Amino acid sequence: MLSWSNGPADEQINRLKMLKRQMFGRAKFDLLRHRVLHAT
Repeated sequence: MLSWSNGPADEQINRLKMLKRQMFGRAKFDLLRHRVLHAT
């Protein structure tokens, strides 16, 4: 077994994917960028 985990990185990736799914087809890139920056 490894002594480290990818958990924190996986959490960030999943959060970004969720935001992209929510914004798909409803907003321009600027709004997506704004939501991503404020979600972290």
